[in-house]
Amino acid sequence: MSKLIEELQWRGLIHDVMPGTAEQLEKEMTSGYIGFDPTADSLHIGNLVPVILLMHLQKAGHKPIALVGGATGMVGDPSGKKAERKLLDEQTIQANLAGQKAQLEQFLDFDCGDNSAEIVNNYDWFKGIGFLEFIRDVGKHISVNYMMAKDSVKSRLETGMSFTEFTYQLVQGYDFYQLYTHKNCKLQMGGSDQWGNIVTGTELIRRKAKGEAFALTAPLITKADGSKFGKSEGGNVWLDPARTSAYKFYQYWLNVSDEDAEKFIKIFTFLSKNEIEKLVAQHKAEPHLRTLQKILAADITTRVHSDQALETALKASQILFGKSTVDDLKAINEQSFLDVFDGVPTKVVAKSTLSSGINVVDLFVEQTGFLKSNGEAIRALKENSIQINKQKVQKEFSLTDKDLLNDKYVLLQRGKKNYFVVEFN
Repeated sequence: MSKLIEELQWRGLIHDVMPGTAEQLEKEMTSGYIGFDPTADSLHIGNLVPVILLMHLQKAGHKPIALVGGATGMVGDPSGKKAERKLLDEQTIQANLAGQKAQLEQFLDFDCGDNSAEIVNNYDWFKGIGFLEFIRDVGKHISVNYMMAKDSVKSRLETGMSFTEFTYQLVQGYDFYQLYTHKNCKLQMGGSDQWGNIVTGTELIRRKAKGEAFALTAPLITKADGSKFGKSEGGNVWLDPARTSAYKFYQYWLNVSDEDAEKFIKIFTFLSKNEIEKLVAQHKAEPHLRTLQKILAADITTRVHSDQALETALKASQILFGKSTVDDLKAINEQSFLDVFDGVPTKVVAKSTLSSGINVVDLFVEQTGFLKSNGEAIRALKENSIQINKQKVQKEFSLTDKDLLNDKYVLLQRGKKNYFVVEFN
């Protein structure tokens, strides 16, 4: 237990830590929690750091509590926000909570004895509290001066901030108070932008419960090139494969810079210090092999998705960047296929045209326009540079519905890099 702070420190997972936190963690098994904001029905990779903090806490013998914000999601946290966000209705929040809860259960052990993980919903205690009761029993313990001094408030004073957002830190502080009094929870963790909200909770516990609680925050993850971590061209990189396929998820990590790979492998994997130091040395000796990126991408893809999903992602990667076969194409699902060939020219063709088969020249020219003329198609066939579904074909070839991938697609190719997708509907 005494090694937790030291472990988080070398991994780059500590930004601020309240005095006495290490001593508390050494003294006894400690319950610690992190709140998750239900703004979507899936967590994204920006949420992985708090999840990993909870995993480290549990691995060190302590009890992790994940708080899903059924109540706070209706209010909206101003931390790090330039403008007030749109508030969600209860039905949307409940759907989002269900999705996030299922994902959290993938990472934490909920059946391991005294330090089994637990999920709580702050709506359970807020639903019965009236406004007057809250400002009387909670508001009187925290001064306006104390609340105004918080960065999340000061940064918004010029542009304006609603009373709803201003009081958010009281609401989050009350969460900590509730968990302290009912579940003996003495530690709250989160991102560095949450420090102000977290210490409001420790202050409320000190003043209202005459108790002592602790705080620990991790730095907000940044990329070496200054671009936002967790974002791709299509937006957030989600943990839900229906939103971000395993292939795209794998590619995100595979494509990080050398500098980021060295940083991220400490943060996002549970490889030991010794293992990571060896990998870093190996990578620096042969950077062109991208050893760190490959191990990082495989490790996280397996943990977030599965071994099978990683295998699919690797097969999908091979299709574009290595030697692959029609069997490799057939092995990946529709979403992975579309992700691999995102941006490749596509033409929709009536499925009925397959009833008597389509000659290869007709397919490449008249049906799709991939090649400009019959003469060009015939020359390409003579050069042996035409492929359908990664198989080289001759001019006698005729396409039928048996050749369809996922019962609707065909991949055309001329040479090594010119692709065209046909969708039969």
